[in-house]
Amino acid sequence: MTTPPTLKAIVEHKRAEIETRRGACPLEELRERVAETSLPRNFFAAVATGSGPGGVNVIAEVKRRSPSAGEIRADFDPVDIALQYENAGAVAISCLTDERFFGGSLETIGRIKEAVRIPVLRKDFLVDTWQIWESRAAGADAILLISECLSEGQLMDMLILAHELDMTALVEVHDIENLLRVRRHVGFPHPGYMLLGINNRNLKTMTTDLSHTTRMLELVEDHRDILVTESGIASSADVERMVRHGVRRFLIGESLLRHDRPGDALRTLLGTPWS
Repeated sequence: MTTPPTLKAIVEHKRAEIETRRGACPLEELRERVAETSLPRNFFAAVATGSGPGGVNVIAEVKRRSPSAGEIRADFDPVDIALQYENAGAVAISCLTDERFFGGSLETIGRIKEAVRIPVLRKDFLVDTWQIWESRAAGADAILLISECLSEGQLMDMLILAHELDMTALVEVHDIENLLRVRRHVGFPHPGYMLLGINNRNLKTMTTDLSHTTRMLELVEDHRDILVTESGIASSADVERMVRHGVRRFLIGESLLRHDRPGDALRTLLGTPWS
Protein backbone atom coordinates (compact mmCIF):
# COMPACT_ATOMS: atom_id res chain seq x y z
CA MET A 1 0.00 0.00 0.00
CA THR A 2 1.30 3.45 -0.91
CA THR A 3 1.92 5.69 2.07
CA PRO A 4 -0.09 8.95 1.86
CA PRO A 5 2.09 12.07 1.49
CA THR A 6 2.71 14.05 4.65
CA LEU A 7 1.44 17.58 5.11
CA LYS A 8 5.04 18.77 4.88
CA ALA A 9 5.50 17.08 1.51
CA ILE A 10 2.26 18.55 0.18
CA VAL A 11 3.23 22.06 1.29
CA GLU A 12 6.70 21.74 -0.24
CA HIS A 13 5.13 20.74 -3.56
CA LYS A 14 2.61 23.57 -3.25
CA ARG A 15 5.32 26.21 -2.80
CA ALA A 16 7.04 25.05 -5.99
CA GLU A 17 3.69 25.01 -7.79
CA ILE A 18 2.96 28.58 -6.69
CA GLU A 19 6.19 29.86 -8.19
CA THR A 20 5.28 28.31 -11.53
CA ARG A 21 1.74 29.67 -11.44
CA ARG A 22 2.90 33.12 -10.32
CA GLY A 23 5.29 33.23 -13.27
CA ALA A 24 2.40 32.56 -15.63
CA CYS A 25 0.04 35.03 -13.91
CA PRO A 26 1.70 37.90 -12.00
CA LEU A 27 -0.06 39.61 -9.10
CA GLU A 28 -0.90 42.69 -11.15
CA GLU A 29 -2.81 40.56 -13.63
CA LEU A 30 -4.76 38.95 -10.78
CA ARG A 31 -5.58 42.40 -9.35
CA GLU A 32 -7.00 43.45 -12.72
CA ARG A 33 -9.11 40.30 -12.95
CA VAL A 34 -10.43 40.77 -9.41
CA ALA A 35 -11.44 44.35 -10.22
CA GLU A 36 -13.66 42.99 -13.00
CA THR A 37 -15.40 40.30 -10.92
CA SER A 38 -18.61 40.61 -8.92
CA LEU A 39 -18.58 40.67 -5.11
CA PRO A 40 -18.35 37.26 -3.39
CA ARG A 41 -21.43 35.57 -2.00
CA ASN A 42 -21.68 35.68 1.78
CA PHE A 43 -20.20 32.34 2.82
CA PHE A 44 -20.04 33.33 6.49
CA ALA A 45 -23.75 34.08 6.72
CA ALA A 46 -24.66 30.92 4.80
CA VAL A 47 -22.76 28.71 7.22
CA ALA A 48 -23.06 30.58 10.54
CA THR A 49 -26.67 31.73 10.30
CA GLY A 50 -28.08 29.76 7.36
CA SER A 51 -31.15 27.58 7.59
CA GLY A 52 -30.16 24.08 6.57
CA PRO A 53 -32.55 21.13 7.01
CA GLY A 54 -33.27 20.49 10.66
CA GLY A 55 -31.08 23.42 11.65
CA VAL A 56 -27.98 21.61 10.37
CA ASN A 57 -25.77 23.59 8.00
CA VAL A 58 -23.64 21.48 5.68
CA ILE A 59 -20.74 22.59 3.50
CA ALA A 60 -20.79 19.76 0.97
CA GLU A 61 -17.50 18.87 -0.68
CA VAL A 62 -16.65 18.18 -4.30
CA LYS A 63 -13.43 16.21 -4.90
CA ARG A 64 -12.22 13.50 -7.21
CA ARG A 65 -9.70 11.78 -4.94
CA SER A 66 -7.61 12.24 -1.79
CA PRO A 67 -4.19 11.07 -0.58
CA SER A 68 -5.74 8.91 2.13
CA ALA A 69 -8.67 7.43 0.16
CA GLY A 70 -7.29 7.32 -3.39
CA GLU A 71 -9.81 7.76 -6.21
CA ILE A 72 -13.27 8.40 -4.78
CA ARG A 73 -15.28 8.84 -7.98
CA ALA A 74 -14.40 7.64 -11.46
CA ASP A 75 -17.48 9.35 -12.97
CA PHE A 76 -16.56 12.77 -11.60
CA ASP A 77 -18.85 15.62 -12.70
CA PRO A 78 -18.28 18.45 -10.19
CA VAL A 79 -21.06 20.70 -11.48
CA ASP A 80 -23.69 17.95 -11.35
CA ILE A 81 -22.55 16.95 -7.86
CA ALA A 82 -22.72 20.57 -6.65
CA LEU A 83 -26.23 20.93 -8.03
CA GLN A 84 -27.28 17.72 -6.27
CA TYR A 85 -25.88 19.08 -3.01
CA GLU A 86 -27.70 22.40 -3.38
CA ASN A 87 -30.99 20.65 -4.11
CA ALA A 88 -30.47 18.40 -1.08
CA GLY A 89 -30.10 21.32 1.32
CA ALA A 90 -26.38 22.13 1.48
CA VAL A 91 -25.79 25.76 2.46
CA ALA A 92 -22.41 25.98 0.69
CA ILE A 93 -19.99 24.04 -1.51
CA SER A 94 -16.36 23.14 -0.80
CA CYS A 95 -14.36 22.67 -3.99
CA LEU A 96 -10.99 20.90 -3.90
CA THR A 97 -8.69 22.66 -6.36
CA ASP A 98 -5.36 20.93 -5.68
CA GLU A 99 -4.36 19.07 -8.85
CA ARG A 100 -1.45 16.88 -7.74
CA PHE A 101 -2.98 15.19 -4.70
CA PHE A 102 -6.76 15.64 -5.12
CA GLY A 103 -7.26 15.73 -8.88
CA GLY A 104 -8.87 19.16 -8.67
CA SER A 105 -8.79 22.24 -10.84
CA LEU A 106 -9.10 25.94 -10.04
CA GLU A 107 -11.41 26.55 -12.99
CA THR A 108 -13.98 24.21 -11.44
CA ILE A 109 -14.92 26.99 -9.02
CA GLY A 110 -16.20 29.20 -11.81
CA ARG A 111 -18.15 26.35 -13.40
CA ILE A 112 -19.83 25.54 -10.09
CA LYS A 113 -20.58 29.20 -9.35
CA GLU A 114 -22.40 29.51 -12.68
CA ALA A 115 -24.62 26.56 -11.81
CA VAL A 116 -25.52 27.07 -8.13
CA ARG A 117 -26.79 29.95 -6.03
CA ILE A 118 -25.00 29.05 -2.80
CA PRO A 119 -21.44 30.23 -2.00
CA VAL A 120 -18.31 28.25 -2.86
CA LEU A 121 -15.16 27.67 -0.80
CA ARG A 122 -11.78 27.09 -2.41
CA LYS A 123 -10.23 24.21 -0.50
CA ASP A 124 -6.51 23.92 -1.11
CA PHE A 125 -3.21 24.38 0.68
CA LEU A 126 -2.86 28.15 0.82
CA VAL A 127 0.58 29.24 1.98
CA ASP A 128 1.04 32.53 0.10
CA THR A 129 -1.11 35.67 -0.15
CA TRP A 130 -0.80 35.44 -3.95
CA GLN A 131 -3.12 32.41 -3.74
CA ILE A 132 -5.83 34.51 -2.10
CA TRP A 133 -5.80 36.89 -5.06
CA GLU A 134 -5.84 33.83 -7.33
CA SER A 135 -8.83 32.43 -5.42
CA ARG A 136 -10.80 35.67 -5.64
CA ALA A 137 -10.06 36.01 -9.36
CA ALA A 138 -11.31 32.45 -9.89
CA GLY A 139 -14.65 33.29 -8.27
CA ALA A 140 -14.19 31.76 -4.81
CA ASP A 141 -16.36 33.25 -2.08
CA ALA A 142 -14.26 31.78 0.73
CA ILE A 143 -10.89 30.18 1.35
CA LEU A 144 -9.59 27.46 3.64
CA LEU A 145 -6.60 28.38 5.80
CA ILE A 146 -4.92 25.39 7.47
CA SER A 147 -3.27 26.64 10.65
CA GLU A 148 -0.77 23.77 10.67
CA CYS A 149 0.61 25.17 7.38
CA LEU A 150 0.98 28.77 8.52
CA SER A 151 2.91 30.83 11.02
CA GLU A 152 0.93 33.25 13.16
CA GLY A 153 2.15 36.17 11.09
CA GLN A 154 1.19 34.48 7.82
CA LEU A 155 -2.25 33.67 9.18
CA MET A 156 -2.83 37.29 10.21
CA ASP A 157 -1.71 38.61 6.83
CA MET A 158 -3.98 36.19 5.01
CA LEU A 159 -6.98 36.98 7.21
CA ILE A 160 -6.49 40.70 6.58
CA LEU A 161 -6.26 40.23 2.82
CA ALA A 162 -9.28 37.91 2.72
CA HIS A 163 -11.29 40.55 4.57
CA GLU A 164 -10.11 43.27 2.19
CA LEU A 165 -11.30 41.12 -0.71
CA ASP A 166 -14.69 40.49 0.98
CA MET A 167 -14.01 36.77 1.36
CA THR A 168 -14.74 34.49 4.30
CA ALA A 169 -11.86 32.49 5.78
CA LEU A 170 -12.49 29.04 7.23
CA VAL A 171 -9.52 28.63 9.57
CA GLU A 172 -8.89 24.96 10.20
CA VAL A 173 -7.10 23.46 13.20
CA HIS A 174 -6.34 19.94 14.34
CA ASP A 175 -3.77 20.10 17.13
CA ILE A 176 -4.74 21.63 20.47
CA GLU A 177 -1.69 23.89 20.30
CA ASN A 178 -2.89 25.37 17.02
CA LEU A 179 -6.41 25.77 18.36
CA LEU A 180 -5.08 27.78 21.29
CA ARG A 181 -2.99 29.86 18.89
CA VAL A 182 -5.91 30.55 16.56
CA ARG A 183 -8.59 30.97 19.23
CA ARG A 184 -7.35 34.35 20.37
CA HIS A 185 -7.67 35.70 16.83
CA VAL A 186 -11.27 34.65 16.22
CA GLY A 187 -13.09 37.61 14.69
CA PHE A 188 -9.89 39.18 13.36
CA PRO A 189 -9.77 41.53 11.56
CA HIS A 190 -13.57 41.91 11.62
CA PRO A 191 -16.41 39.70 12.92
CA GLY A 192 -18.42 38.09 10.15
CA TYR A 193 -15.51 37.02 7.97
CA MET A 194 -14.00 34.07 9.84
CA LEU A 195 -15.22 30.57 10.66
CA LEU A 196 -13.36 28.10 12.86
CA GLY A 197 -12.97 24.53 11.62
CA ILE A 198 -11.88 21.51 13.65
CA ASN A 199 -10.50 18.81 11.37
CA ASN A 200 -11.05 15.31 12.71
CA ARG A 201 -8.39 14.06 10.30
CA ASN A 202 -4.82 14.13 11.56
CA LEU A 203 -2.94 15.65 8.62
CA LYS A 204 0.29 14.01 9.74
CA THR A 205 -1.06 10.45 9.82
CA MET A 206 -4.21 10.94 7.68
CA THR A 207 -6.25 9.00 10.27
CA THR A 208 -9.72 10.21 11.29
CA ASP A 209 -11.37 10.32 14.71
CA LEU A 210 -14.80 11.93 15.01
CA SER A 211 -14.35 12.22 18.78
CA HIS A 212 -11.64 14.79 18.15
CA THR A 213 -14.21 17.58 17.82
CA THR A 214 -16.01 16.68 21.03
CA ARG A 215 -12.71 16.59 22.93
CA MET A 216 -11.91 20.13 21.74
CA LEU A 217 -15.30 21.67 22.47
CA GLU A 218 -14.50 22.98 25.93
CA LEU A 219 -11.74 25.09 24.37
CA VAL A 220 -14.14 26.78 21.92
CA GLU A 221 -17.26 27.18 24.07
CA ASP A 222 -17.51 30.88 23.20
CA HIS A 223 -17.24 30.22 19.47
CA ARG A 224 -19.77 27.44 18.82
CA ASP A 225 -21.82 29.72 16.56
CA ILE A 226 -18.94 29.73 14.04
CA LEU A 227 -17.59 26.21 14.63
CA VAL A 228 -17.45 23.74 11.73
CA THR A 229 -16.56 20.08 12.27
CA GLU A 230 -14.70 18.54 9.34
CA SER A 231 -13.97 14.97 8.19
CA GLY A 232 -15.24 11.64 9.47
CA ILE A 233 -18.99 12.34 9.28
CA ALA A 234 -20.40 9.27 7.55
CA SER A 235 -23.95 8.74 8.85
CA SER A 236 -27.00 10.44 10.29
CA ALA A 237 -25.93 8.98 13.65
CA ASP A 238 -22.67 10.91 13.39
CA VAL A 239 -24.59 14.12 12.67
CA GLU A 240 -27.00 13.47 15.54
CA ARG A 241 -24.06 12.84 17.88
CA MET A 242 -22.52 16.19 17.00
CA VAL A 243 -25.86 17.99 17.32
CA ARG A 244 -26.24 16.60 20.86
CA HIS A 245 -22.97 18.38 21.64
CA GLY A 246 -24.23 21.64 20.15
CA VAL A 247 -22.37 21.36 16.84
CA ARG A 248 -24.60 22.16 13.85
CA ARG A 249 -22.12 23.09 11.11
CA PHE A 250 -20.40 20.37 9.09
CA LEU A 251 -18.02 19.99 6.18
CA ILE A 252 -18.79 16.62 4.60
CA GLY A 253 -17.40 15.08 1.43
CA GLU A 254 -16.04 11.58 1.07
CA SER A 255 -18.98 9.71 2.61
CA LEU A 256 -21.37 11.48 0.21
CA LEU A 257 -19.18 11.13 -2.86
CA ARG A 258 -18.99 7.36 -2.55
CA HIS A 259 -22.73 7.09 -3.27
CA ASP A 260 -24.09 6.91 -6.80
CA ARG A 261 -26.16 10.01 -6.06
CA PRO A 262 -24.34 12.25 -3.57
CA GLY A 263 -27.40 14.47 -3.22
CA ASP A 264 -29.53 11.52 -2.11
CA ALA A 265 -26.81 10.58 0.37
CA LEU A 266 -26.94 14.10 1.81
CA ARG A 267 -30.73 13.94 2.11
CA THR A 268 -30.42 10.68 4.02
CA LEU A 269 -27.77 12.19 6.28
CA LEU A 270 -30.08 15.11 7.08
CA GLY A 271 -33.27 13.09 7.17
CA THR A 272 -33.96 13.40 10.91
CA PRO A 273 -35.43 16.74 12.12
CA TRP A 274 -33.20 17.38 15.14
CA SER A 275 -34.51 20.01 17.53
